[in-house]
Amino acid sequence: MLKIYFSPDDVLRTRVAPGADPLWELILSVHVLQVRSPDPLTSGWRRGVSRELRRLVGAEPLRLLFALNPGRGYFPDFLTPHEGLQGLTEGLEAVRSTPVRLLHRDMTRMAGEHPLPSSAAALARGEPEVLRHLTDSMERYRELALSPYWAHIQAAIESDRMRRARALLDGGVAGLLDSFRPLARWESGVLEIHGYPESRELHLDGRGLLLVPSFFCAGTPVALADPDLPPVLVYPVDRLGGLVPAEVGGASTRAGAGRDALAALLGRTRAAVLEATDAGCTTGEVARRLRISPAAASQHATVLRNAGLLVSHRDRNTVLHTLTPLGRAILDA
Repeated sequence: MLKIYFSPDDVLRTRVAPGADPLWELILSVHVLQVRSPDPLTSGWRRGVSRELRRLVGAEPLRLLFALNPGRGYFPDFLTPHEGLQGLTEGLEAVRSTPVRLLHRDMTRMAGEHPLPSSAAALARGEPEVLRHLTDSMERYRELALSPYWAHIQAAIESDRMRRARALLDGGVAGLLDSFRPLARWESGVLEIHGYPESRELHLDGRGLLLVPSFFCAGTPVALADPDLPPVLVYPVDRLGGLVPAEVGGASTRAGAGRDALAALLGRTRAAVLEATDAGCTTGEVARRLRISPAAASQHATVLRNAGLLVSHRDRNTVLHTLTPLGRAILDA
């Protein structure tokens, strides 16, 4: 179990990341790729990416990246710097600028738990050529494995952010932290993450906590191993249906001209329900906005959800509806 201890100042400084962190998604996707799983939402992605990787000339260009990110267990903190929130370019520059003492520390622990290629020793010494090779391989992998799917990943994360924003508005930071059940339990100033691979305590000491929603975080939330780094907790989001390349989803939904075409396709009331959930909306709010009964609002939302256009999250007596990537594409068309 991981226990995170909050002071009153930490509660005030807790926030949700503004969007998908490209380095966290990159690193966690490498983990997902290496673990056999029956998960239907990533199985097609795994097959496609594995096929593209086999087409590369040998495995050497990505060997170090994969060795540093086994499917399970420890992986180095320096691969996911705080600067990744600013974008891929800034994040990779931070990786290349990692202090030698941190590289040596992370690689020493890594070598004690996993077999590593010979280039890992040069990485531990901070040799610029090896750091450049590593970040080049990260860019190459991202272009192959993540870029075609990035719109879908962003949509799933934005849907989760809407859900957390609603929890924050309704219940403050306590409501936000409580919204992570059953992944985590918030009680008396402590956030407990069950199923964590090691028993550990993290004291925020007034720094607050950055909550990072992640598409490729599998199951259990992840925290950095170094307690002196800015505290983050990366947690999994609902994946909103199978992961497909953006061009596939876009090609299948670029039809219709404006809201009239949408109404002709779905019916006016159902099209209005889809529009109402653009920024997230509860069943009761849909009913009030469209002046229909709650039962009718629930029925229309159910039809849209079964068609893959909405995703619904229940929180006690309310249900929050948000658009899936397919629903967003149809609405934008």
